[in-house]
Amino acid sequence: MDYQQAGVNLAGARAFVEAIRPAIGRTQTPGVLGGIGGFGGYFQLPTGYQEPVLVAGTDGVGTKLKLAQILNKHDTIGIDLVAMCVNDVLTSGAKPLFFLDYVATGVLDGATLTTVVQGMTVGCAQSGCALLGGETAEMPGFYPPGVYDLAGFCVGVVERREWLDGSQVRVGDVAVGLASSGVHSNGYSLVRKILDSLTANGTDLLDLLAQTPAELGGKSLAEVLLTPTVIYVPAVHALRAQGIEIHGMAHITGGGIPENLPRCLGQNQQIEIQWQNWQWPGIFQWLATQGKVSELAMRETFNLGIGYVVIVAPAQVEPVQRVLAELGLATCIIGEVTPGGERHE
Repeated sequence: MDYQQAGVNLAGARAFVEAIRPAIGRTQTPGVLGGIGGFGGYFQLPTGYQEPVLVAGTDGVGTKLKLAQILNKHDTIGIDLVAMCVNDVLTSGAKPLFFLDYVATGVLDGATLTTVVQGMTVGCAQSGCALLGGETAEMPGFYPPGVYDLAGFCVGVVERREWLDGSQVRVGDVAVGLASSGVHSNGYSLVRKILDSLTANGTDLLDLLAQTPAELGGKSLAEVLLTPTVIYVPAVHALRAQGIEIHGMAHITGGGIPENLPRCLGQNQQIEIQWQNWQWPGIFQWLATQGKVSELAMRETFNLGIGYVVIVAPAQVEPVQRVLAELGLATCIIGEVTPGGERHE
């Protein structure tokens, strides 16, 4: 016997690495040392930092991945993977430096996974970080044919004096919500549960996903549900380039605003969310109606149209909204910092 007979295609793995090499090369930044294919990726810290703090984050895309595989659409899920990691790292004030990926599959499909990695390079380009390397694991007998799993890992850097840890937030500060592109990459277990309930009568899932409910403005469910997560790095960089002082930031992921926004506050601070200040995008209205999901459950599961939050002094609200409007990013005031509450780690 040999490895090939056991289900692991080493030649295919080598061909896959060569196929993705050009796309990865286009993400390289000045700090990258060496190329891909070694035992590790190498990155030289930028100069000019007096007390650099490295910030690391890791994440996946949840069961949104299952929808991508059902629909055989793999070009944007890599963007989601990068977004989930870089947006988390960004909340500390860090600049993303590099990204690594882990791909696991039962049978290596080079064409599909090349498309996935190309999506990662798009995400890295949007966030200004390098795709430094990764790992592809072919695991026959563990994953069924046609199934793959993803995990991402990002490292950023921030000057220690600029590190956002909640202590900068002041009572009276204003929380400005930045629009999401839709469901992003959280809550898909509930999304799929709703879809399952709608196909229980024999309706084909692909037929359901091809439908264009009125709430979606002419787009199909498939198109809306696979819309990639917004990468907020350019927006935050634009604010800082205008000298706007940000006191706190939150990435709205699993658990929605109630779970994530308190994580960027200081001790004994809270924000009463002004839910009436924005309208849910159509996909959330559709999910709530079709799944008979309560408003509380929707709030505690989905971002409901707010993908990221910046907390600033009241005088900075107008400049924040103006700068982001110039980038085409919708915003709204979602609350004000008040005394009380407990810090959520």
